[in-house]
Amino acid sequence: MARLWWDYSALLIACRFQYAYFCVMSATLDMRGMLVQLTAPIRILVVDDFEPYRRSICSMIQQRSDLTLLAEAQNGLEAVRQAEMLQPDMILLDIGLPVLNGIEAARQITKVASTARIIFLTQESSPEIVDEALALGACAYVNKTQAGTDLLPAVEAVAEGGTFVSTGLNGNTRASLR
Repeated sequence: MARLWWDYSALLIACRFQYAYFCVMSATLDMRGMLVQLTAPIRILVVDDFEPYRRSICSMIQQRSDLTLLAEAQNGLEAVRQAEMLQPDMILLDIGLPVLNGIEAARQITKVASTARIIFLTQESSPEIVDEALALGACAYVNKTQAGTDLLPAVEAVAEGGTFVSTGLNGNTRASLR
């Protein structure tokens, strides 16, 4: 009986050690001593030609520890070049851009940065444009007037593999589509 108890104790200690090792390897302690998962922040490229609006979106991103502002662009051609060079995880893309509009920029970005997930952040609200943007493979479509309430939920939905469309666009309600 003693031998059985010893084998069981040794097994229990080995399992606890492996579990503790797993926890240490997959997590870390924050400054308050709380266990926090180690995950890489989502790297975001912000593309908008109106600098004050672009700065406000960048500020919103920089307030989140799980998001990183990778770069900014002010026209579609610059967006394509930045996307190709930096390979962002996510791109917040306006449609009404100079040099190359957002729809055409998205077409080119899908070729040069195929893993980047595109979120259109725009004032365009016609059903045809919303449909075209989503047909291009965009993961989300957020109306600029609703960015204060919809942008971060859209980013979260897309990061989790879902899609998102702001309330009232294309007859959809604000929700994950997948």
